[in-house]
Amino acid sequence: MERDIVYFDLETQRTAGDVGGWDKKHKMGISIAATYSTKLGEYRVYLEDEVLALIDQLMRADLVVGFNHIGFDYEVLMAYTILDLKDQLKSLDLLVDLEQKLGHRIKLDAVATATLGTGKSGDGLEAIRWWQEGRIIDIARYCCFDVKVTRMVHEYGAKHGHVKYLDRNQREQVVEVNW
Repeated sequence: MERDIVYFDLETQRTAGDVGGWDKKHKMGISIAATYSTKLGEYRVYLEDEVLALIDQLMRADLVVGFNHIGFDYEVLMAYTILDLKDQLKSLDLLVDLEQKLGHRIKLDAVATATLGTGKSGDGLEAIRWWQEGRIIDIARYCCFDVKVTRMVHEYGAKHGHVKYLDRNQREQVVEVNW
């Protein structure tokens, strides 16, 4: 049976400042969530009122892959469920793995630019502004692109045993991974 890797990202309705700090991620609210399933071979986009279907897809996955999804996305998502997603989902957080190897946090854009030759298409604050403006399709496009970038970085690392990144001085570096 084919293994189902589900790549996952979400965008929020509110910033940390809007809700009183980073310790209140559960109050940020989901604007859009996106997944890509290797078993289904397709992207899915979820609105806030479809969050239970999203959680169901994540629960059925053999592995959930994201970038900072354990420390951020799951925290936002757990406001909608009694499940402890950190404990109940088998996850590979690329940020957590890279941070352990490098000793510091790194942005997905720095990894994608060096590894793939292309970066992200925007940022989370822009997506929150789009939410306020009712530009749902723009958020969905951006979120799906982030999922695609995460997937491509993961697949590159799994195939080659390393990924590249731009350090603080914009120099290309290589870090070994065992994904």
